[in-house]
Amino acid sequence: MKKVIKNAALTLLAGVALTACATKPTTAVQQTSNQVVLINTFEVPKGKEQAALASWQKSRDFLKTQDGYISTRLHRNPNPNGKFHLINVAVWRSAEDFKKATANMRATLKDNAVEGVVFTPDLYQVIESD
Repeated sequence: MKKVIKNAALTLLAGVALTACATKPTTAVQQTSNQVVLINTFEVPKGKEQAALASWQKSRDFLKTQDGYISTRLHRNPNPNGKFHLINVAVWRSAEDFKKATANMRATLKDNAVEGVVFTPDLYQVIESD
């Protein structure tokens, strides 16, 4: 079974590499703004998926009203054994806007945590794009 999974993973990686070679090259992005991207991974215990989603939706609804919010997308891992069940990718006008908004959220939504859910947020700047 492990060999089959390993072979499938190698085949997938080879396909990704070939696709990358066949597409146009990426170009460096000139940093012209203070815009940041939040990438937040969520480890969700079995049985807590719906509560985690509801918590994320409540947070998203609050953050959408905050100054500097641009957009967000929540991704779900189709692999039930994957480490990260959910990954949130959000765009903010600046790190300062994000920090202020999340401080407001923590003060306002004090009861929004889901027991056992571990999340790891961090901010990034885009340096290349296609």
